[in-house]
Amino acid sequence: MTGESETFTVPARRGRATRLGAGEAIKIINTHGTQVVDTWAFSAEDLTEFMSNEHMRATLGKLWPAPGDALVTNRRRPILTLEEDSSPGRHDTLIAACDDYRYGLLGCTEYHDNCTDNLFAGMRQLGLTPPECPSPLNLWMNIPVDAAGATSWGEPLSKPGDYVVLRAHMDCVVAMSACPQDILPINGAACTPVEAHYRILGR
Repeated sequence: MTGESETFTVPARRGRATRLGAGEAIKIINTHGTQVVDTWAFSAEDLTEFMSNEHMRATLGKLWPAPGDALVTNRRRPILTLEEDSSPGRHDTLIAACDDYRYGLLGCTEYHDNCTDNLFAGMRQLGLTPPECPSPLNLWMNIPVDAAGATSWGEPLSKPGDYVVLRAHMDCVVAMSACPQDILPINGAACTPVEAHYRILGR
């Protein structure tokens, strides 16, 4: 891979965001193999246009993307392409970003770190405020769906060092949250969120 830059950290339980120019790519790395990374992409020109799972599923005709698939916006335009994926390829598009209300339903009586707040915090570091929290592409989140349509909370199928490469079709902002879920086993059986990493790749 040419044009690979320094490695940046998405700290455990926290969010980060970065700008991508059209043709650039981001390599998101599941360093420990167990960490779900909620991922969003917004048009740099208009934050009301963003990567949309609802529109992507209709375009692709399946529940999760594979290498070569375009990830489309709520205006049905490609914003990213999943260029590479070293993992088994199980990435959730069904589950909304966790929020403080979700943890309240899981029994928490005090504030709990969550991906919704991490999105806004990561975007604020760039001086941006998204208009809403879209449903994220939950990288490495394993949500099995059975023949009757029932879902369950699976552990990630990824291994340490697995990564995806997402290449930008337009100038955009990519936001990531190292999911703080520590009650259900979506971040592995130990239910221990850890950091992830990313690099910016040239055109």
